[in-house]
Amino acid sequence: MKENLYIQYENNFFDNIINKKRLEMVDLIKKNIDISKIDDLLDIGTTEDSTAKSSNIFCRMLDSIKIHKSISNQKITNKRFSFCIEKSITEKFDQKLIDDFKSDLVISSATIEHVGNFENQVMKVKNMISLSKKYIVLSTPNRFYPVEFHTKLLFIHWLPKNLFRKILLFFKMNYFADQNNLNLLSKKELIKILDKFSGKINYKIYNIKFLGFVSNFFVIGKLKDN
Repeated sequence: MKENLYIQYENNFFDNIINKKRLEMVDLIKKNIDISKIDDLLDIGTTEDSTAKSSNIFCRMLDSIKIHKSISNQKITNKRFSFCIEKSITEKFDQKLIDDFKSDLVISSATIEHVGNFENQVMKVKNMISLSKKYIVLSTPNRFYPVEFHTKLLFIHWLPKNLFRKILLFFKMNYFADQNNLNLLSKKELIKILDKFSGKINYKIYNIKFLGFVSNFFVIGKLKDN
């Protein structure tokens, strides 16, 4: 059975942590972006789930934005979203699709680590920029936080990625051993991705901390022609 990446921690300690950290990120959005000047929001990697506190929390907390759109590999039926398409963000987007979904603010919460290899991660950011009129926002866990929250293992994810995946296979965590399902990023790797688009965006990475360590990276990028 396929793992549900969006709702692994439903109604438990981990979901409460995730919810608290994402609320911090929402506050950063509100402090750095004038939401009154944002007419539409595009959420990348929307979840159909509505039971966890952290599900689609950016959209829920930015409810004052008039139009919400969604691009997700799930079928989204939530009436919050005026426009939805079931599609991977790493696929090719033709100009008509870009025009239909282009939005002032493009958000992706904790999905870049789930799109596969480095090239796919670069393509995801490229497509986010193409789909944005003004801003992109994305978050991802820090590979070098002591706890890996998907597998709930300690420190093993600090090992070289190929060795980490072999250990996951030993523990029969086959799903997360597949790079297509989990490819954690360090800050250095995240910067390497973002710097590929230095001609198109100005960005800042915020360190989100939990128990004194950086647990997540939060990026706010502004298109240079805005």
